[in-house]
Amino acid sequence: MLNNISHIRLVKNITFRRLIFLSFTVLFLNSPAFAAMVSISNDGVNIRSGPGENNEVKWEYGKGVPLTVIDEKNDWYKIQDFENDTGWVYKSLTSSTPYMIVKANKGSNKKINIRSGPGTGFNIVAKAYYGVVFKTIEQKKGWVKVEHDSGTVGWVNRSLLWGF
Repeated sequence: MLNNISHIRLVKNITFRRLIFLSFTVLFLNSPAFAAMVSISNDGVNIRSGPGENNEVKWEYGKGVPLTVIDEKNDWYKIQDFENDTGWVYKSLTSSTPYMIVKANKGSNKKINIRSGPGTGFNIVAKAYYGVVFKTIEQKKGWVKVEHDSGTVGWVNRSLLWGF
């Protein structure tokens, strides 16, 4: 009799632990920290006030703008951009290609440095303003190797960028 009671308690304890683990997993996977990211696949993509072509166009994005997916409805994503603005975009107008956007120096004429290697000891090969979009090539120790549409390739400190 004692063995059966111990066995039941053990099974209940294991089941309870599994339930706690699953609860945490669901909470974390649904949190913004684990939200999917997409990028805009073409120039001139409309971001709308709701999920459908009949909804008002709030603004337009160009190719590569990175976005966080915060909800889905049918063939539409509710997205959030690097300035925390939200809207809806048709799913087929997005891509899984990783891009970054310069988030540093908003409201100023200051530029960030793009370097020949991943560190401040490398030469500056170009500079970029707030809001410039780059394709992500590689990430390494707090630095991102990026490529601009102009063909410029270099490294930027990850803290100056937003995206994936």
